Amino acid sequence: MPPTDAPAPHDGDTRPRAVVVGGGLAGITTALRLADAGVAVTLLEGRPRLGGLAFSFRRGDLTVDNGQHVYLRCCTAYRWFLDRVDGARLAPLQDRLDVPVLDVGHPRGPRLGRIRRDPLPVPFHLVRSLATYPHLSLAERASVGRAALALKKLDPADPALDGVDFATWLGRHGQSARAIEALWDLVGIPTLNAPAPDASLGLAAMVFKTGLLTDPGAADIGWAHVPLGHLHDTLAAKTLDGLGVRTLLRTKAERIARTDDGRWTVEVPGETLDADAVVLAVPQTETHALLPEDALDDADRLLDIGTAPILDLHVVYDRKVLKRPFFTALGSPVQWVFDRTASSGLTGGGQYLAVSQSAAQDEIDEPVAALRERYLPELERLLPAARGAGVRDFFVTRERTATFAPTPGVGRLRPGARTRAPGLYLAGAWTATGWPATMEGAVRSGFSAAGAALSAFGRRHDHPLQEAA
Repeated sequence: MPPTDAPAPHDGDTRPRAVVVGGGLAGITTALRLADAGVAVTLLEGRPRLGGLAFSFRRGDLTVDNGQHVYLRCCTAYRWFLDRVDGARLAPLQDRLDVPVLDVGHPRGPRLGRIRRDPLPVPFHLVRSLATYPHLSLAERASVGRAALALKKLDPADPALDGVDFATWLGRHGQSARAIEALWDLVGIPTLNAPAPDASLGLAAMVFKTGLLTDPGAADIGWAHVPLGHLHDTLAAKTLDGLGVRTLLRTKAERIARTDDGRWTVEVPGETLDADAVVLAVPQTETHALLPEDALDDADRLLDIGTAPILDLHVVYDRKVLKRPFFTALGSPVQWVFDRTASSGLTGGGQYLAVSQSAAQDEIDEPVAALRERYLPELERLLPAARGAGVRDFFVTRERTATFAPTPGVGRLRPGARTRAPGLYLAGAWTATGWPATMEGAVRSGFSAAGAALSAFGRRHDHPLQEAA
């Protein structure tokens, strides 16, 4: 880890100076890109670690991720990030998309289906999977195919799509409630953090077009086989340190201001930092509080960008109850279940499962006892091997403001990287990346903010998305 008392750049250093406020993926990416281009960077983070909400913590002998995070092959920005911190081998992708879908509400008993692709061009790569998907009727499968072809014709950047909810569009294209539950929401809820009625059509179209209707392998899933903290904190910090970035942990920006000579000052406890550029890579409410007057047209619109929660349930069994690395469920309140045994360091023959519940507005504040009473029987219903297994531990992690809410109309509220104040830039998954609130969106925002600053500095910089593609 870079020391929190690392020295400031020497007074004789003629490089441009930048202060990045926020050490999540957006801020780390911004700092990496700026430092790679020869800028002297100071990175501020209020927490005692880097990584934002994609972090790990210790619970007894376990290393626990705050929530289950996955990425797709089409997430070229996040893949660049993994390569840049030397972590790609620790978060591998599937060879080919394969998602087990277990329906416990089937009238004939639990039934397993799969969403997987064949090594064929789009859209034929998913034809066999859709044709044999047991959780939809033949008519529903045909209807889904027609809707997918219609979706492929949409332009996610069309502002008109931002004002329409995804469920309305699906209804207009013949999608039954069952088709929405068993396919569209199965993908949409974990990627958008909202069900179809609460999701902007523009963002939904972006997710489905990019993930399923562009490149055959675009939706292959990757996830960390080590604790997220190792990738987003330990390895990221090592890389930043190697570039000479001054990282100040447990340090919040209290005020930023523009000086008479057009530069910037950032006040932190006990110190005032001078900079040629400042990047705010913090959530929208914190950004609003730090923005100088007139830095944005209608800065109060940032406060209109809502948030959505994610709830994660963590269960440690005394034996192995799940053979697959993950699965998703229908006919149950359980959404996605992942085996985190190896990455957590659990030993002694047990198994640690993480249950990821997106769009969890109705449960985010429920007591642990109530969640335990509801979800342990559901896991036994989904996993027969869990019946009779001992539960060594059950605990909950909650992120009440995990993502921005992808509601219709949110697109017009999301600002770009540049502000009206020269030298001041914005980053964060909530900014205008074109993506929902994902790790990919966060890294892309860092590319945009760093690129804008480097252009202002007159520094040449390459296009990392082209490199990662």
